[in-house]
Amino acid sequence: MAEQERRPAVSPAEAAAESAPVGPVATARVEEIIEEYETEARTRKLSGRARTAIMAIAIGMSLYALYYATATIQAQFYRPIFLVLCLILTFLHYPPSPAWRTRLAPIDIVLSLLSIVAVGYLLWDYEEFIFRSARPTTMDLAMGILTIVLIMEATRRTTGWILPAVTLTFLAYAYLPRLVRLPAPWDHRGYDVDRIVGHLFMTTEGIFGVPLDVASSFIILFTIYGAVLEYSGAGKFFIDFSFGALGRKRSGAGRTVTLASFLLGTVSGSGVATTVTLGSIAWPMMRKAGYDADSAGGVLSAGGIGAILSPPVLGAAAFLIAEFLRVSYLEVLIMATVPTLLYYLAVFLMIEIDAKKMGTREVQIDAPPLGRLLRKQGYHFTSLFIVIGLMAAGLTPIYAVFWSIIAAILLSFWDRENALWPPRLARALESGGLGVLGVAATTATAGIIVGITTLTGLGLKISGIIVGLAGGNLFLTLLFTCIAVWVLGLAVPVTASYIIAAVMTVPAMTQLGVPDFAAHMFIFYYAVLSEVSPPTALSPFAAAAITGGNPYRTTMLAWKYTLVAFIVPFMFTLDPAGIGLLLRGDVLNILVVTTTAAVGIVALVAGVGGWLRVPTNPVERVFLIAGGLALIYPAEPWSLIGIALFLVAVALQYLRTRGAQPSPAGA
Repeated sequence: MAEQERRPAVSPAEAAAESAPVGPVATARVEEIIEEYETEARTRKLSGRARTAIMAIAIGMSLYALYYATATIQAQFYRPIFLVLCLILTFLHYPPSPAWRTRLAPIDIVLSLLSIVAVGYLLWDYEEFIFRSARPTTMDLAMGILTIVLIMEATRRTTGWILPAVTLTFLAYAYLPRLVRLPAPWDHRGYDVDRIVGHLFMTTEGIFGVPLDVASSFIILFTIYGAVLEYSGAGKFFIDFSFGALGRKRSGAGRTVTLASFLLGTVSGSGVATTVTLGSIAWPMMRKAGYDADSAGGVLSAGGIGAILSPPVLGAAAFLIAEFLRVSYLEVLIMATVPTLLYYLAVFLMIEIDAKKMGTREVQIDAPPLGRLLRKQGYHFTSLFIVIGLMAAGLTPIYAVFWSIIAAILLSFWDRENALWPPRLARALESGGLGVLGVAATTATAGIIVGITTLTGLGLKISGIIVGLAGGNLFLTLLFTCIAVWVLGLAVPVTASYIIAAVMTVPAMTQLGVPDFAAHMFIFYYAVLSEVSPPTALSPFAAAAITGGNPYRTTMLAWKYTLVAFIVPFMFTLDPAGIGLLLRGDVLNILVVTTTAAVGIVALVAGVGGWLRVPTNPVERVFLIAGGLALIYPAEPWSLIGIALFLVAVALQYLRTRGAQPSPAGA
């Protein structure tokens, strides 16, 4: 491009402010959008003693979790104390209704005190308490029912009313056969209140089971870690690094957003928050580069959702996979590696195609030189490597993230501006404690659902129904399962969606020969993808609120970018060879399956995007899409067919355009 045609270098803020429609999104508006599309963000704005009390309890809970990481505390004592702290904080930090956003309600104090009474009763004489689970006393029942009610109210405040309503349905299902006979295959003998409450409150099969255990040990530590990174300036560094590394190309705007989303996701841990936070900064740049509002929203959504699908810090459900499978978290990260690479391969290819189709252009951003930026703030990457390195060395995720937190705190003093001196560190610990509340309430409620499912055998019944409807066909079983998880994800948060689906649908897949680890990864991916699936599609709707685009068109374009994420789970479950994508099995098979899958993604993206060397015609698109779908099926005959179809498409385009120059951008 001639020098006089180049746009002058501008700062991100100046680029954003160039015109009103694409001006920077105010911080207040960003917070408003996050609150609208992420229920957990609907918190109180308090001051004075109430604010001080919340801060003190949140910091105390974070310190308690950090102490647990290195000390020896029996789980039967740690989990209830963690739960009561979460309940108190939830009732103080989340209002019962919007009218109480700026002050405490009397009911909040009452519920906080009742939480102390209910959980304190459990701990008062625990050794005798656990032996009464089969024959609880009247006081046991009263405290158990009270705890269930408190948990569901906490869940209502943090995630909305749907999950508590689902929980009440499960509780009714456990009791109902005592009143009426249910039709087969839903029938069971029915359980009285004593049995239900004893199972849920007085054992580790319900409220205090695996989901809450994961929230109280793994998830809170990673939440604290993310808060420490944020308060030490890592979030801003990751965005600046992305601008510096990829922002100076014609397709740089889309690439920058995708890389920044991946890095920022390690801090935010939320697809919606990542989408909105980055979108408020990147949308003006994308507009100047030539993206329309809907396409920009699609890229932002794809980046945001990719952040919680990717190592080293996956979504909260990934910790549950490790616990359910009884494997190390490092193994889960390893299994997620190739699917993550395929996901970003597809996103980057689609961005390149869009750059040609839409004629996007380079935007000169006054970002710091990459070398200087790395010398000054590159230390932010260190703690991420420490997490992986320590787990690879054999340490548990709890120890690994604990020492990564310590490292991040110490390394923050490399930059005086973002050093975590005690006041700033206190705010980080407070943020970490408050950040886990939604997940804690969700996992406690999910524990109730899991307890009812195991008590009544509902999981096996539903698995039998799925297999029966599919006629024993694996593809149909997987299809029905992904639909079930998708529908479930429309109503409840990702973590709860994964937990419920895991106990109900995984047996259907394993019954047909799918390895348990592949089945859990399948469920995990579709639980996460509910955030970009209509009609709710939280991430695209939030992105549209930032860009001013049409929410439904933004959702469909987000689907285009995330298409591979919807297909990859079928790749490692349809055929035994597919587990190579999870880095399991024979090395040669891993290489072959990964290579053919990558070629399949290239073909599929080219077909869907309508561009190979130049724009494709309808015949070429048919061959590309058919070849891509055949290649992603890991069985050898299909891979050979897919390669042949792909080569035919390439040959057809070569013959059609031989001797001609590639079409100019935007043709």
